[in-house]
Amino acid sequence: MNAQHKTSFTRMIMIAAFSLVSTVGTTIEANASEPCFDDPKRAYEYLIAKEQSVIQAREQKLININRASEGELVSLDGIGSSKAQAIILYREMFGGFRTVDELEKVKGIGAKTVEKNQKRLSVVD
Repeated sequence: MNAQHKTSFTRMIMIAAFSLVSTVGTTIEANASEPCFDDPKRAYEYLIAKEQSVIQAREQKLININRASEGELVSLDGIGSSKAQAIILYREMFGGFRTVDELEKVKGIGAKTVEKNQKRLSVVD
């Protein structure tokens, strides 16, 4: 591979990595403790692995349904923006949830959705 092709390949890898980070909505900050790579493929693999660990950490986060923002609620299985807004509206109208199972009282949320997210839901801090 000549120098021009190598530069083009490096740019493609960095654009792909930036697109991945932008698509997921998580920022990966560079700092002095980050490794430096000569090989763009290894750099790309490193970024992918780092992004996967961020996603995994977000998916394991416990969410208090009495305080969660729309963004936090959307991270739950089966909860989109409209259902997240319905949860927030419900708790504003009727007060906080006393149990996780009360989430079923929100229109559009059934027992299966609550069951799928049971391990990630909380009503206390």
